[in-house]
Amino acid sequence: VVDADGRSIPFEALYGEQKAIVVFVRNFLCYACKEYVEDLAKVPKAFLQEANVRLIVIGQSSYHHIKPFCTLTGYTHEMYVDPQREIYKTLGMKRGEGNSVSVRSPHVKSNMLLGSFKSMWRAMTGPVFDFQGDPAQQGGALILGPGNEVHFLHLDKNRLDHVPINTVLQLAGVKTVNFTNKPPVIDI
Repeated sequence: VVDADGRSIPFEALYGEQKAIVVFVRNFLCYACKEYVEDLAKVPKAFLQEANVRLIVIGQSSYHHIKPFCTLTGYTHEMYVDPQREIYKTLGMKRGEGNSVSVRSPHVKSNMLLGSFKSMWRAMTGPVFDFQGDPAQQGGALILGPGNEVHFLHLDKNRLDHVPINTVLQLAGVKTVNFTNKPPVIDI
């Protein structure tokens, strides 16, 4: 993988010493991925540190797109890219939209028409007219490490097939987050 400064890092280094939640996004222009990463940004660093878990997002574009995407989404955890999609291929992440199951990510707020329009607008008004990766590539989520242990693997079937973030947090032993704007109800 490549970091925001263009340095190559072996993928194994991300989870070799510490458990890691690794989320692969379709591309940085995908509205569903943007909204999912906006919610990942809400996971407090303290929750991750307390559980000794890293939170990592990997995209499939040039590393030049990492910092603008982090600024756009408010994401401050680790982010890398796999520009040749080698890890995507190795893990068997599919290309194309599978719609055999009608799934709806709780983290995606835009409908497909509006979301697609926003994605296209960001592509056309960005500093470089660049689709930032293969638009047909699907993503997924893993919990790995330490070492070569795989605790969880989910390969997305389509752009809305993200694993709910709290499910991944729970499986990794991290406290969950209230993603709604509603205050929690406390029974007395």
